[in-house]
Amino acid sequence: MTTKIGSLTLSIALVLAAAGASAYAFTAEAEPVHGKQVELAVDGGTAVVDTASLAVRAHTRDGRDLTLSDASATDLGRPGPVTRTGKGRVRWSYPERGIDVTAGTDHGRLSLSLKAHRDTAVSWPVTGTDAAASALQLPRGEGLDIPVKDAFWTTGEGGLGGSTLDVGAELTLPLWGYSLGRRTGVSYLTPTDIGTTLGFTAPGGRLRATAEHAFDGGDGTRDYSVTFALTDGNPVAPAADYRSYLAERGQLGSLKRKIANNPATGRLLGAFHAYTWGDARKAGGVERLRELGVDRMWLGYDGEPYPDRAAVSAAKGAGYLIGPYDSFANGQDPRTADAPNSAWPGTVYPDFCVRDAKGKPVTGFGGRGCYLSSRAFERAEPRHHYLADRTRGMVANGADSYFLDVDATGELFRDHGKGHRMTKAEDREHRLARMRRIAARGLVLGSETAQAWANRTLAFDHGGATPVADGLWKLQRDREKWGGYYPEGAPGVFFKPVDLPAGLAKAMYDPRYRVPLYETALHGSLVNTERWELSYEKLPGQKTTRALLAMLYNTPLNYVLDGPSLKKHGAELAALQKYFSPLHKAAGTEQLTGFRQLSKDRTVQRTVFGEGTLTVTANFGTKAYKGLPGGCVDARLKGDDAPRRLCPAKVTG
Repeated sequence: MTTKIGSLTLSIALVLAAAGASAYAFTAEAEPVHGKQVELAVDGGTAVVDTASLAVRAHTRDGRDLTLSDASATDLGRPGPVTRTGKGRVRWSYPERGIDVTAGTDHGRLSLSLKAHRDTAVSWPVTGTDAAASALQLPRGEGLDIPVKDAFWTTGEGGLGGSTLDVGAELTLPLWGYSLGRRTGVSYLTPTDIGTTLGFTAPGGRLRATAEHAFDGGDGTRDYSVTFALTDGNPVAPAADYRSYLAERGQLGSLKRKIANNPATGRLLGAFHAYTWGDARKAGGVERLRELGVDRMWLGYDGEPYPDRAAVSAAKGAGYLIGPYDSFANGQDPRTADAPNSAWPGTVYPDFCVRDAKGKPVTGFGGRGCYLSSRAFERAEPRHHYLADRTRGMVANGADSYFLDVDATGELFRDHGKGHRMTKAEDREHRLARMRRIAARGLVLGSETAQAWANRTLAFDHGGATPVADGLWKLQRDREKWGGYYPEGAPGVFFKPVDLPAGLAKAMYDPRYRVPLYETALHGSLVNTERWELSYEKLPGQKTTRALLAMLYNTPLNYVLDGPSLKKHGAELAALQKYFSPLHKAAGTEQLTGFRQLSKDRTVQRTVFGEGTLTVTANFGTKAYKGLPGGCVDARLKGDDAPRRLCPAKVTG
């Protein structure tokens, strides 16, 4: 793979973004309209849009002719005349479908925006159809790079062929991309992610991806935008494109600024994360971690009893962050609620339940209670302070961090409840508003599987690093295999080791398919980890791979700890954290600026952070590569005389 990331000029844009630039000069001008063809100059060549079908081609500067999208899979009807509306912008319509289209350039990208005047749907763009398409990039969790002819994904256990993903709910970034042969690729960004799905087919054994957008007035999704950017074909190029897109609009958060605003956030740098139970959430458990030499940790807790002030004081004194798990999303009858954070005062339950179009409450977590409306809370908050009071009570022990489950995920609701109707977009805004209020209290805020739209508000997330495959949820529902919510002090759902089925392990953790899309887009904005129920010890068969991925991507490992597990695994945790800590302290606030697959079998990979601040090379294979043994990682900080080596399987503490 090449050393560049992004489009043919995106690497320049990334340097500008790192220097604080938020806008770049337009580089494209509209070309004459030839019949049904609209030509627009873009970075790296010329884009040609067929107004009759929305097919998109590109002529690259090196003479290649590429298909960026086939014709729309939806009959659009006969197009109206093309009108030039300004430099690099044209418009036309599809009267029979009730859609207006604006085509233009956006910082070197082709941008197409569709606006519908009535409810309808369009399946477009239709991508991966060019004969040169070799790999699909998909931001499921941290990110996947899937060869288009790989039978595991097209028809096998990978299960992608024939499936459909909700872009706004099931992808961590609103994008996908393709590599198109040697040193060329294309990035697709869909900022109008709500109402957009991505469907996968495999005609002729080759993966194609077709987006579909539902234009729904009630859902507020009558607008649909897609941008196309030519890239150098690097598998992380689509994410580099998106990082630039965010920076251009002032939508890219900065961990450095978050630390400046709240110095406690700086304790995330170098920290592993762990949810604590039993003796691990007592002052003695914190002291044990200190004795082992752990200099940074984020410690969370769920259920009761919470750590007392002595334990919280010990954690803060050790330089750790500590805070509760909470959720504002679930409500149950307070007389029978099975979790403290599902019980609310007064008639929050059932008055605040999200209701479907028939007025029926939407069932909550695990089939219990209901999901609670963010709109209902926002309307009530100025008078009743339900959320402020909850937060205040949860940190009364002095905790300085807060994990708010669900709020930053893509699971949004259209609420038909009387007095608190809302669209999914409004749900998103309400969630952001309440998360901002928590952060403004000086609490270091995290949430679950953070979508990109929350990157300016959160300091960390748990789950964005995990490329969840469908089989995981089925396995987790099998309590005999996965473990249940008992014993109370060390629930099996978190502590019981599990052997993943081979197909599921391959879909989620085979390094040949893994690429750092999320880190390319958002590293240096927030700290990203795996899901909290997938602690480092939960999946023993994947420990080495997960440790190598964490070091390669400069992301923390996530644990669950009680007294016995701290005794059993504490020394190993400390050794891994000792290796990770200086690397993350140096590069955790930097952007990921380079990614390469060094070996033909993709098992040796390299990342670069900042302007050479940190370079990491991981060998996921079994054979040595240029002196780096299989199962080991070399990291070199700027100024190091020699690389720092870690072989996770040999670490015993």
